[in-house]
Amino acid sequence: MVRQTPTEELFDVELADLPPEMRWREWMGRVEAVIFASPEPVGRETLARVVGRDCSLDLLIDDIRDELRERPYELVSVAGGWQHRTKKGFAVAIRRATGLGESDSKALSQTESLVLLCIGYFQPITRAELGQVFGKEISRDTIGHLRKRGFIAAGPRSPQPGAPYSYVTTQEFLSQFGFETLRDLPDFEKLEDAGLLSKDRLLAGDLPMSIFGSDSETSPSEDEDAV
Repeated sequence: MVRQTPTEELFDVELADLPPEMRWREWMGRVEAVIFASPEPVGRETLARVVGRDCSLDLLIDDIRDELRERPYELVSVAGGWQHRTKKGFAVAIRRATGLGESDSKALSQTESLVLLCIGYFQPITRAELGQVFGKEISRDTIGHLRKRGFIAAGPRSPQPGAPYSYVTTQEFLSQFGFETLRDLPDFEKLEDAGLLSKDRLLAGDLPMSIFGSDSETSPSEDEDAV
């Protein structure tokens, strides 16, 4: 059995002795501190460990967002949790000061972006099925690079001969492109109806990267590796 430290034993989540306003402020501070300290989006279950049973996390998050309204960063909902991120309007200043984002050596190629888009919409999907979409074989290197970047992972085995693995997107995919869940992906049929996306345009390499969010650090390069 792991022995708790005295600090953990004395940690009071309910704060019943405090007046309601002070209790709320303390909970706000705890939740923001936990999110600030985490490199990944923090989920509801984790935050619930530092606030009382009667605390509404949604209202608490709303109050934190109100306080950050004039700040250069904000609290966003991504990948099923919350995370601090700088606001889009300060991207130029950040690049000017730090060089971040000027040349992303990890940027996806056009082919990788297209394959990732298809996996996002049609998951779980096998490499052979991706090949059917594009009319040519998808290279293992393309799949391998997307897996190395953490954007996709092996999904359930397909009920096809040989039971090949399918591929699905990951929490890192949601986080990188600013989606809280896959339901946030733009409706494919509506994009087709609006003339913004179609299978023919995808196969022609006409990829509307705005689908993945304009503030994403990931962008297609001029690399045209074979699918």
